[in-house]
Amino acid sequence: MLEILIDNRNGKVWNITSLVPSLTYKTKRIGAASSLDMTVLKGSPFQSASFEVNNGDVIRVRKDNINVFYGYVFEVSTGMDERISIKAYDQIRYLLSNYFYKFQGVTASQIVKKIADDFGLETGVLVDTKYKIPSMLEDNKKLLDIICKALDLTLIHSGGNFILLDDFGKLSLRNVEEMKVDFVIGDYSLMFDYGMKRSIDGDTYNHIIIYEDNKEAGIRKHHPKKDDASIAKWGRLLLYQQADEKMNVAQINEQLSQLMMLKNREQKSISIDAIGDLRVRAGSYVPVVIDELGIHHYFLVDECSHKFEADSHTMKLELRVI
Repeated sequence: MLEILIDNRNGKVWNITSLVPSLTYKTKRIGAASSLDMTVLKGSPFQSASFEVNNGDVIRVRKDNINVFYGYVFEVSTGMDERISIKAYDQIRYLLSNYFYKFQGVTASQIVKKIADDFGLETGVLVDTKYKIPSMLEDNKKLLDIICKALDLTLIHSGGNFILLDDFGKLSLRNVEEMKVDFVIGDYSLMFDYGMKRSIDGDTYNHIIIYEDNKEAGIRKHHPKKDDASIAKWGRLLLYQQADEKMNVAQINEQLSQLMMLKNREQKSISIDAIGDLRVRAGSYVPVVIDELGIHHYFLVDECSHKFEADSHTMKLELRVI
């Protein structure tokens, strides 16, 4: 059973569970805060005359004693009908501000902790990402983009795949290997529909150039790597990016090899509609079985949307092969 509370942050906490006919909770693995969209019935006989909801209020959602969402109201919409539409986000929403940071010889974990402390955000478990990033200079960049870049560099150089998430009000950093679920989704198990997509349109590259600038000499040096076979098949898909400061040639060549391994392939994604299970969220690592597609392996959840309506709980998953 759902429990939905609104804390007006003035000493009043309202249990509005009976006033919410529909609720959608969404998580994304990269670049976005978790969100909560819900409808509240106004003018209900169960509603106190002093009930109100305002931007900045805290919303807490639990189901069967499981923590689901802890976040803050960012949008309230009303009209002539008896409904209030509310949109809330978790703490990661506060990482969309721009700022300046310069880091040297620190891990992604340390970057997350530094940014969280500077901006007064609560942290939970931050696993040690271990790889020390030689340098990062980020001027007027979104805080979340800075963190995502640090995690990308960690993946490229060490193979460690980590995810930033808000764990019921605390920023946490997890290794995706530790987020495996212990049940199967697919044929005869939760799933009632699916779709599959193979694409080279988003994050596929077969010609990669890393460049480094010598400002004193006014020279730009290119370090290229390409795959002629996939260029002949797909056309030239170029990724052109600057080398991190203080990287030597061996490190640049290693990065080229890692990038080519990660990027020079079709990006395969599967969408699944299933009966809802709150153990699944963006960043979860789930085993999927779909015999028609010959699929019997783990997928990483890129996006997850849980929808609650009346007595129904369903979820839609966007999955990526890793």
